[in-house]
Amino acid sequence: MISAIRGTHDILPGEVERWQFVERIARSLCDRYGYVELRTPVIEKEELFAKGSGESTDIVQKEMYAFTDKGGERITLRPEATPSMVRAYVEHSLEHALPFAKLFSMGPMFRYERPQKGRQRQFHQFDVEVFGISDPAIDAEVIDLAWSLVTELGIAQAELVINSVGCAECRPKFHEALLKALGNDLQTLCADCQRRAATNPLRIYDCKVPADQPVIDALPHAIDYLCEPCATHFAGVRGHLDAFGIPWKISHRLVRGLDYYTRTTFEVLGQTLGAQNAILGGGRYDGLVKKLGGPDRVGIGFAAGIERLVLALPESLAAVKPARVFVVALGDDARAEALKMLRELRAAGVPAEMEFEARSMKAQLKRADRVQAAVAVIVGGDELARGEVTVRDMRKSEQRAVPRAQAVEAVRTAL
Repeated sequence: MISAIRGTHDILPGEVERWQFVERIARSLCDRYGYVELRTPVIEKEELFAKGSGESTDIVQKEMYAFTDKGGERITLRPEATPSMVRAYVEHSLEHALPFAKLFSMGPMFRYERPQKGRQRQFHQFDVEVFGISDPAIDAEVIDLAWSLVTELGIAQAELVINSVGCAECRPKFHEALLKALGNDLQTLCADCQRRAATNPLRIYDCKVPADQPVIDALPHAIDYLCEPCATHFAGVRGHLDAFGIPWKISHRLVRGLDYYTRTTFEVLGQTLGAQNAILGGGRYDGLVKKLGGPDRVGIGFAAGIERLVLALPESLAAVKPARVFVVALGDDARAEALKMLRELRAAGVPAEMEFEARSMKAQLKRADRVQAAVAVIVGGDELARGEVTVRDMRKSEQRAVPRAQAVEAVRTAL
């Protein structure tokens, strides 16, 4: 047997309904908040992520699925959505084509990392992006959408954490203070931290090595080094969140794992996911559009791992399925009429099934129970002779004869 590749998984019937529930809620929220869908390719040029995600990030350094195609071009399977969304925004001049550049997408991403609960090599993200609006109110709107997603999914014990990592004006001063505070302790940190100190010192806060944590916990806080515009912006974001009644707390170690973040960063953490407890995260990236060849437009967004959202759903959640109808055909003469009945029900928007092999009524009703049919429509020789069908309520074990011409309406009433 050929099995699935390590770090990938099949989403089977019984589980896929929970995914559909998450996707349905996400789409509904985007519609309410005025976000429109954009679908980008799974493969992109490698340089898009090297420039966009950042050369110093673990994604680019260690995790990208990158290869040379038959035309000699360096290609990668997208490891995240934001650079692709920025590319599409620039390439298609969406700032002119859309009244508001508020976009969302859903789809698979790929990173070569150690598979574990909530982290796969092929994983799926719900991604939200806004371009061209710098007001802190839009930061609060994006966080509000993210928080609404978690609450409408019924995910309990979630926690919103926020931070500000400053901008190009104030961040150098913070980097200087950070490296000064590290001093000789830098040599005691892991090799990744020592590399990050030279490329992007903020990445040190991402370290998960247990022995390094006491040193990192004692390092300076970014919000203490914000310039006046960044401090004012962050105060505005917090004020809007308070006005919305969204609970939050500051996490000084929240810098996110990508180089493009500026000012606002945020995550929603789940308490039931174990070590990989970030359900979603994002922030502002005001220089990324220009860096990738577009106009100087600000941006903010977030990405939610759909696998993690599904894992965090209440165990008691049962996906709501439309009530199903099962058409029972008794004998060869009734089969043609039963097939017509099946098609009429489906054309009327009623989910309907039937048994395509000749079996007894008992066996067919047993199959109706198995597919959780709410109603069975029985077509047999006696019904054909009378110009009727029998509509059986499977939940009440009650049935009645109905004229054939009124069958669809009778089924709708029974449902």
